[in-house]
Amino acid sequence: MSDPRRGEWPVVLVCMPFMDDRRPSLQAGLLSALAWTHGFPATTLHANLDFAAGLGVDMYRALADNSGRLVGDWLFSLEAFGAAAPDPRNESVDLYAEDLAPALGTPVDRLRERLVRIRCDEVPAYLDALVDAYPWDRFRVVGFTSTFQQNAASMALARRLKQRHPELFTLFGGANFDAPMGQEWVRAVDSIDAAVIGEADAAFPMLLEALAGDRDLDGVPGLARRKAGRVVTGPSARLVQNLDDLPMPDYDEYFRRAENLRLQPRAASRAVHLPLETARGCWWGMKHHCTFCGLNGETMHFRSKSAQRVVDEFACQTRRYGSFRFEAVDNILDMRYFRTLFPALVESGAHYEIFYEVKANLSRAQIKLLADAGVSQIQPGIESFSSRVLSLMRKGVTAAQNVNLLRWARHHGMDVQWNLLWGFPGESPRDCDEQAAALRDLWHLTPPGDAGRLTMERFSPLFTDRDEILRDLRPEPAYARVYPADIDLDLVAYFFRCEMEGALPDDDYRSLREAVADWQGAWLGDAEPPVLEYRQAPHYVQIHDGRRKEDEGTYVLEGPTADLYLACCDRPVTAAAVHERLGLHGPVDGVQHVLNEFAEAGLVFRDGPRNVALAVPATRP
Repeated sequence: MSDPRRGEWPVVLVCMPFMDDRRPSLQAGLLSALAWTHGFPATTLHANLDFAAGLGVDMYRALADNSGRLVGDWLFSLEAFGAAAPDPRNESVDLYAEDLAPALGTPVDRLRERLVRIRCDEVPAYLDALVDAYPWDRFRVVGFTSTFQQNAASMALARRLKQRHPELFTLFGGANFDAPMGQEWVRAVDSIDAAVIGEADAAFPMLLEALAGDRDLDGVPGLARRKAGRVVTGPSARLVQNLDDLPMPDYDEYFRRAENLRLQPRAASRAVHLPLETARGCWWGMKHHCTFCGLNGETMHFRSKSAQRVVDEFACQTRRYGSFRFEAVDNILDMRYFRTLFPALVESGAHYEIFYEVKANLSRAQIKLLADAGVSQIQPGIESFSSRVLSLMRKGVTAAQNVNLLRWARHHGMDVQWNLLWGFPGESPRDCDEQAAALRDLWHLTPPGDAGRLTMERFSPLFTDRDEILRDLRPEPAYARVYPADIDLDLVAYFFRCEMEGALPDDDYRSLREAVADWQGAWLGDAEPPVLEYRQAPHYVQIHDGRRKEDEGTYVLEGPTADLYLACCDRPVTAAAVHERLGLHGPVDGVQHVLNEFAEAGLVFRDGPRNVALAVPATRP
């Protein structure tokens, strides 16, 4: 029998700025649903929407996207920390205004004034209205989920709530509260009563049960709190092994609030990308943690939902919220889904539009199956077009596989989101120059959204193995502009700066930076993007090269030469494999000679012994 006292412990889970206003919080929606399944009344509060509506979505999104400098946290720091907050005279505003001006198309002087007004006037007014208008006295527990730039805003609201409603129990969690960050926040910020370190699925209902039963909190897994003048943390948070046991997230409050604020239209059909979780952890990271990746700090262990549960969740959430668009929050796609989930989605005939993060070594058939199942956006971990550099990263893919994924994704009309990274220990100038030269041949493929030196992240192998390779490791300077001096920034920072042994200076990447900029520029504007496509008939191939208008033309391949090219179109192959596949009788060197000619013409990407055609099959009109 359920304990009737649970009904006396209602919970509100708050999402503060600068969470994206265009979609609901999966974390809050899931914890709300979990609380209900354990008998605790719960709701979410997407308070970020009120701030977005007040600022205007263009300004809000520009601030949310500018996470590297922590401008969003800076805006809320005075209200979060009072007299202890750094920069009370807004001396950092010039830096932030110069950062944001290009994205907003606003003069720096005007933007500087606006940012000061937001920090000194609009933020306090927003917090006052939030505390005054919401029925906080109906709740016993207020939970805050914090990732990226949500810390200062969440702490600012918690501070005000503690002043007005000191009896409220304030609970924090999320990626910003992984160890050791969470323990330091609990030590330093009085308005935080406790924080869950790690996954909260087991800890959250156990905490509520302990509070409702007036029991000691020591046994709550992963719970950090102050006790007898120090921070104590319960046993390690238990990982949920069977994700099918979790309820579906509740997004009702998000849509009500977004529609009331006119951030979303009231319509039977919605275009919101609903967050959906089908897996946790990273199966590749369990074997070979990519050297630069700081995700899955303490939760690398890979788990996934059953295909049937995912099919049911897609259908249920579509019916409930009227959107066919989904954003899988998984760090990596479960490869078993190619045998289970995606054939089932194809069979269902549903018209979903789905985003997934994928490993870049997918085959032509796998990419086609994704497209057929409704996966229209992917984020592959490409990072480089040098197989040697990819091995330094421990990516487990080759440059040729990266190129091949971009080819088949372009053919199937997928939106590909990816970045190019450099700055790894062991890179050579030759690696950079070879990539820069190769990029000119890739203009018909989706360019990177961003390119630059890697960011040093907490929990990444480069960070954890820092004694051997890192010098002068220090938190990003932005943290000191946000947080008081009595907070140990070495413990709470996620992003760091350092000098890295064996990394090249910035000047060595000039040719690569320029090649990326040229590629990105070719896709700007309203003109048709560059193309390199082929049409085929038996022993005959035409390749239309429209990568650069000044060199536009058509290559005609006939006989064995055409057959050789087509043999490289499906996946990266060696000259010996082509020779065997075509049943040729001459020496393999003859095949390699033709492949070299293709590469010189920019029609084949050569990656050591592997070769892959660059042209994409033309689509039938």
